Formats: sequence, C-alpha cells, structure tokens
Amino acid sequence: FTVEAPDGDKDKDYKDFINPHSLDIIDNAIIESSVKEAKPLDAFQFERVGYFNVDPDSTKEKMVFNRTLSLKDSWKPKK
Repeated sequence: FTVEAPDGDKDKDYKDFINPHSLDIIDNAIIESSVKEAKPLDAFQFERVGYFNVDPDSTKEKMVFNRTLSLKDSWKPKK
C-alpha cells in the first residue's frame, strides 16, 4: 500500500492505495538448483532482500515467490 492504514479513509476504497510497485516480476533470476524441489509455502530468505514463500502456482520451470517480510522498514517518513 502507499499509506500505512489503507482502511483509514472512509471516503476512499482501500484499492485506491495499492502500491503500483507491489508486483515485481524478475525474469531469468538465478537461484540454487535445489530450490526447484521446494513445495508451496516453503520459506526462504533471499540475501539482503527479505523472506519469501513459494507460491502454489509455481512449477519446476517457472518458480513464483511471494515476499512475506522485507528486511527494512518501509514506513519511515522520507526526508
């Protein structure tokens, strides 16, 4: 979301606050070959990025990971 509390504005729909950068598709990313054996919801930490779970739509040919936690707090005000 683009705000900390997307349900805080009763005059707007929460969808108005969806972060346009919340979906990042990284084609041709390189990972260890053992990750191809991962099952849906298996958890991984990708170095310096965050924690991810394997998406149920993943296949051995096309892995899909959902970020569950970033390694840095993105809610700090920008100066």
